[in-house]
Amino acid sequence: MQIIDSETRGFNNRFELDGIIFLEPSPHLFNFNNPYGACPTCEGFGRVMGIDEGKVIPNMALSVFEGAVACWKGEKYGLWLEKLRESAHHFDFPMHTPYQDLSKREKKLLWKGNQYFWGINAFFEELEEKTYKIQNRVMLARYRGRTTCHTCDGGRLREEATYVKIGEMDITDLIDMPVDELFVYFQNLKLNDFDTKVAKRLILEINNRLSFMCKVGLGYLTLNRLSATLSGGETQRINLTRTLGSNLTSSMYILDEPSIGLHPKDTNRLVEVLRSLRDLGNTVIVVEHEEDIIKSADYLIDIGPHAGIHGGEVVFAGPYEDMYKEASDSLTAKYMSKRMEIPLPTVRRKAIDFMEIKGARENNLKGFDAKFPLHTMTVVTGVSGSGKTTLVKQILYPALKKHLGESYSRAPGVHKELSGSIDLINRIELINQNPIGKSSRSNPVTYVKAYDTIRALMTAQQLSKIRGFKPGHFSFNVDGGRCDTCKGEGEQVIEMQFLADVRLICESCKGQRFKPEVLEVKYKGKNIHEILDLSISESLDFFAEAKDVIRKLTPLNDVGLGYVKLGQSSSTLSGGEAQRVKLASFLAKEQSSEHILFIFDEPTTGLHFHDIRKLLDALNALVEKGHTVIVVEHNMEVIKSADWIIDLGPDGGKNGGNLVFQGTPEKLVKIKGSHTGYYLKDKLD
Repeated sequence: MQIIDSETRGFNNRFELDGIIFLEPSPHLFNFNNPYGACPTCEGFGRVMGIDEGKVIPNMALSVFEGAVACWKGEKYGLWLEKLRESAHHFDFPMHTPYQDLSKREKKLLWKGNQYFWGINAFFEELEEKTYKIQNRVMLARYRGRTTCHTCDGGRLREEATYVKIGEMDITDLIDMPVDELFVYFQNLKLNDFDTKVAKRLILEINNRLSFMCKVGLGYLTLNRLSATLSGGETQRINLTRTLGSNLTSSMYILDEPSIGLHPKDTNRLVEVLRSLRDLGNTVIVVEHEEDIIKSADYLIDIGPHAGIHGGEVVFAGPYEDMYKEASDSLTAKYMSKRMEIPLPTVRRKAIDFMEIKGARENNLKGFDAKFPLHTMTVVTGVSGSGKTTLVKQILYPALKKHLGESYSRAPGVHKELSGSIDLINRIELINQNPIGKSSRSNPVTYVKAYDTIRALMTAQQLSKIRGFKPGHFSFNVDGGRCDTCKGEGEQVIEMQFLADVRLICESCKGQRFKPEVLEVKYKGKNIHEILDLSISESLDFFAEAKDVIRKLTPLNDVGLGYVKLGQSSSTLSGGEAQRVKLASFLAKEQSSEHILFIFDEPTTGLHFHDIRKLLDALNALVEKGHTVIVVEHNMEVIKSADWIIDLGPDGGKNGGNLVFQGTPEKLVKIKGSHTGYYLKDKLD
């Protein structure tokens, strides 16, 4: 305490106000990965085991009056709802408004209650107080699940972190805003003179990074979005943003298909970002198939002319403008100059039977109704963040799984109902880009069941019969014919304590994976190791007389995987290659009366124009077999080939989630405001 000019002034070296001692702010306080800043209840995860909102409110299209709260039913528990009905007029609670349309404040009130009624939380707290009753334990188990943490409301930080404000917002509010809105907020942020001096450099860095995220087409994301929910293309563009923020010069950047998941509308912005990297004095190397990015290159290297054993040559190297004059053998040049092209379908399949999702409201979807025709190829498109994945993978896929009585990992997203001719569908298959096998012994030829036939063929050879070999002797998965030293791996792993493991070729089998006596058995002059070393396209000629083998291998060649070796480990396949192996496995099956709905998520990833043509032939073959195909895609070649298009948008994030159009491609190009329709015009002319 000090007396200045007869005035008494108090001083304190603690972070204190109004008798309350606060935590002193530090970077750790705002970090949910640090015990100091993490919410003590959920430990920074944002979710805990508790009462699951989705189970308590199973149909969010119902109002509270209509019985949206599933646990408030019956003679005994219905009294809780009756109390709310009687008192709702005191605080203007909208009893007849669907739960999904209630404001955040109104939902919070329903769960927490007030002086007039007890909320949902109080209902379950009462049950927990009397868990000695078996019916109470059953009720609690029925509604328990992973739910948002009630302490931090999903913010993942301790309460003290929210006391610090930037302008009018705390950190949990800021990271819940879409990046494009957050960018505008920081640009318009007004601070006092002292805070402006302190934050000048920080604000500059924040604005730069947010600006880069908007430029690479990620303005619809929020900063608290879990990385596990991002697509491969989004992850790559976030890494690119981090790189741009570092302002490095004289560096080399290698990008592998940065256009993955990008709508043509956003491709030009990506090109601008890559050019800005170049203009800083860096070297930028891009592995890409996207037409607009190829046209923007300063220098082009085209590898080919085909894939696998038919490729590996530099077909062209030079400025893009010279490509059409010099690269006569280049498939890239032929497709880009329109000398070769993916033809338009001569006729669109007519839609007769439909299934319909009504009132789709998950994430940013605005409650529209979407129709999916059966026995056709439907493409769901729209700019990044428009809601395509939400509609197809988070609503349609689990809802149909639920209807078919199959298990599903997460409950269907918010919607009113799935209706229409859904009883015509016997099974649903999501063909994603997850690996087809984690074991080094897994390979494409085993996935399509062709290896069983090849082993039977080797067993039928005269030497096999003399030595008593069975099909198991030609497998590296079981003891018998495989090398005992490496167990059929072909290599041995030397574990290093402080370094990466060292892999050495097996000294016993010299990497051939089988015992010498098994390798002596030959079919048309090749042993089992040499056969597995053939590419799929080579094997079609080699097994010309073995019709069963040809029938199972041909689909792999048809989907553009002719360059892959029969015995190539599945772990070496890209996501797009793994997806096409799964597609080939269904093409190889005999036609049956079963009607399967196939969902493909961006199957053109990593594909050249020529490969897309093969892929479309394969997708159409599934439809001709009596199945239904739904493709989530941005590629215009696929979109123009669809029988039916569902276009979402018009933009991403909060500006997306609307049904812009559903119908045929020819009608889409007439829709004003559709970014997809704008870019599709050139393909239909």
